[in-house]
Amino acid sequence: MPSPHESTTPVARARLAVSTMFFVNGVVLASWVPHIPAVKARHAISDGQLGAVLFAMAVGAVVALPMAGWLVGRFGSRRMTSIAAVGLCLCLPLPVLAPTVVLLTISLGALGAFNATLDVSMNAQAVVVEQRYGRPIMSSFHGLFSLGMLAGAGAAVAVMALGPSDSSHVVGASLASLLAVGVNLPNLVPTTSRVAGAGRVFAVPSRALQGLGALAFCGLLIEGAMGDWTAVYLHDTLGSGDALAGTGFAAFSLAMAGGRFAGDRLVAGFGSARVLGVFSAAASIGLIVALILGDATSAVMGFGMVGLGIANVVPILFSAAARVPGVEPGHAIAGVATVGYLGLLAGPPLIGVVADAVGLRLALGLVGALCGVLALGAGSVGRKPTPAAGDEGGRRLAAATGG
Repeated sequence: MPSPHESTTPVARARLAVSTMFFVNGVVLASWVPHIPAVKARHAISDGQLGAVLFAMAVGAVVALPMAGWLVGRFGSRRMTSIAAVGLCLCLPLPVLAPTVVLLTISLGALGAFNATLDVSMNAQAVVVEQRYGRPIMSSFHGLFSLGMLAGAGAAVAVMALGPSDSSHVVGASLASLLAVGVNLPNLVPTTSRVAGAGRVFAVPSRALQGLGALAFCGLLIEGAMGDWTAVYLHDTLGSGDALAGTGFAAFSLAMAGGRFAGDRLVAGFGSARVLGVFSAAASIGLIVALILGDATSAVMGFGMVGLGIANVVPILFSAAARVPGVEPGHAIAGVATVGYLGLLAGPPLIGVVADAVGLRLALGLVGALCGVLALGAGSVGRKPTPAAGDEGGRRLAAATGG
């Protein structure tokens, strides 16, 4: 923990500001999710129609990601983090307040686009702050996102239990998030604009980024599959009750959050490649053994192992992408994030298709195999971050990211 003097230094204030952006990002997303059933009932739409409407958020994100990388390179990560964070907070009430399905769909597309833009820009800011700290701190930022999700969901459930309307909750959450963002925006790392027209919005990624993107695809495919299929496996395949079925994803989520808060110390001590390789291998073995044993307790433990195993995949890969030579970090992070988002979208339906063919137990074995792929590919993430003080490479990275 920093001393009182250290906590007032510009880099410490910048870390707090970036931490707030990650936390608020999680709070905003989790504040919307509990209202989905009420929105579905209000518009009298079917499950299939709801799926199509919710897909608009994913479309908005995938469309915005490549543009986000260019915008960060053109205007700097500080400005784009500010715009995206404010935009995301303002968009939070729109899906709940939308009077028609068309406006609901548009509002979700906007929410997805601002979320994706914030994802790239705040990670670019995080890379600058990490470089200036001279030690790994990226995982703690992502841990705060997970904590924000838990806090946002918990607050939503508590408020809804007290009786206020859905619109009152999301407007209140939006205003509180805006206040937190506004207080911390001045402490983001100062940035400068690029020359107009510099760089391309769309470009073929380098071989190094393609490798990192493939790992991100695997990692987020696993995350998407765990989100949608753990409860189904426990309930339908193993015959668990509703309460126990819900513990599978809870174990996964809590283990992921814990793994992220421990990730910085692990990366500093052992290096990114070793942390990714060892934990992914442990997740692969743990899940496969749990599926073979075929009981609920083992399954919950196996899902927890997966959460712990992939907890630091995204922070490690984003840090590695920002270090790829010859590519602006904003572009690099956007490229890896885009491929990762495709994996997040592909995971749930892919498991469903495989489950129809061979059963859900074997389909989840695919998740274990992908954890093994992450372990085998861990060597591509490269070295640990190096101190920025007195380091010309560190200064170049900060400049390239808009620092």
